Amino acid sequence: MKRLIGTLSLIALLGGCAAPLTAREKGALGGGALGAGAGALIGSSIGHHNAGKGALIGGGLGALGGGLMGDQMEGQTQRQNTQDYEIEQQRREIERQRRELEDLRGGRSNSYDRGYDPSRYDRDYDQRNPY
Repeated sequence: MKRLIGTLSLIALLGGCAAPLTAREKGALGGGALGAGAGALIGSSIGHHNAGKGALIGGGLGALGGGLMGDQMEGQTQRQNTQDYEIEQQRREIERQRRELEDLRGGRSNSYDRGYDPSRYDRDYDQRNPY
């Protein structure tokens, strides 16, 4: 038991030096810990020497389940970030078109005299069109 606690402590200390955990990793760690605890309780209630086996089985199943849940959460976060980016791009395009329409309605733009210059309406023109 002391060896198990020492090993887990070492893993926790070394893991603290790594990069931030992803949702998948957090789910796997949390699920593994909960599964190991539940497995140890169930194993010890069934038989005196079954607590270790129950902890191993419960930890493995908990880590698998937690990892799957974390993976789903991470995928959902990525989809949300993609949608947020697309919404921001659409908002910028709408704003650019609104400015252009205001200039056209006000008679301030005469495309026959000056030619069409998209950079007048779009602050991000140079970033999207490097040529």
